[in-house]
Amino acid sequence: MLNQLREEKSQIMTRLPPLNSLRVFEAAARHASFVKAAAELYVTHGAISRQIAQLEEQLGVALFERRNRAVFLTREGLQLQEACAPALARLSEAIERLRRPDFDAPLVVSCEPTIAMRWLIPRLGRFQQRHPEVQVHLFTAGGAVDFASSRVDLALRRNDFPHGDAVHLAPLGQEWVGPVCSAELAARLAGESTPLTRLHTQSRPQAWAHWQEQASQALPAGGDQRYEHFYLCLQAAGAGQGLAIGSLYMVADELADGRLVAPYGFIADGSAYVLLSPVPIDTDPRREAFRDWLVDEMSATACAHRLADAE
Repeated sequence: MLNQLREEKSQIMTRLPPLNSLRVFEAAARHASFVKAAAELYVTHGAISRQIAQLEEQLGVALFERRNRAVFLTREGLQLQEACAPALARLSEAIERLRRPDFDAPLVVSCEPTIAMRWLIPRLGRFQQRHPEVQVHLFTAGGAVDFASSRVDLALRRNDFPHGDAVHLAPLGQEWVGPVCSAELAARLAGESTPLTRLHTQSRPQAWAHWQEQASQALPAGGDQRYEHFYLCLQAAGAGQGLAIGSLYMVADELADGRLVAPYGFIADGSAYVLLSPVPIDTDPRREAFRDWLVDEMSATACAHRLADAE
């Protein structure tokens, strides 16, 4: 019995005319004009005539009467129009709903771990106050993003890797870096030729070399200590173990409360923070709101340290 029903359903589907023919018929029937249907569908009058003729041949009935360069629906044409118009309207509405973002769904945001822990999470409450209607789900990850498999809506990244042409990118603010250390170690730096331990991280192995080149400044030679993660390197700097090259955004709160000091200030390192999205950000109010808030917050962080980029 079940196989019979499946076979009957399959036979019904194979007897249906092509969807495009029905779409052409519906437009011609609604306008009572092949010319107006052609203008709506951006095709030629001849293309409309051929589609209607093929549909009539497949159905075995005449759908229009052609009189004096005008077309009129036959009885069979009226019957098909009554069924076709609401069916196509419902299909169009369903497809539009599928394409439209679910504005009530949580906004899934991926963020690099260190900036998530040290900058984004302490400020996220301000976004919720500004946009209580948007629920943010945050998880940490770095590097390239597979939006299709991860179901991520947005990714906060530094633009130090290729992201692909299919990804939409919104600039947030340029990166500012500089050596940071504990207040106690900074006080000892006032002495001349104080040996300095440089703290390194595997995620930014050239950070010290780049800073010294861009800042045109050499520090007294000392030892080197290496850490696997950036946040461990910054934690060691706060514990007085040496100087680490810190991102302004990752040390802003520690600078504000005195746990860290930036004795040589900050310079722009040529990279920037960006927001990545698989769809245009302006098509989704949730994405727009989060982007605009991030731009404001990064600008406020830079302004607090009187950096020219934030003016």
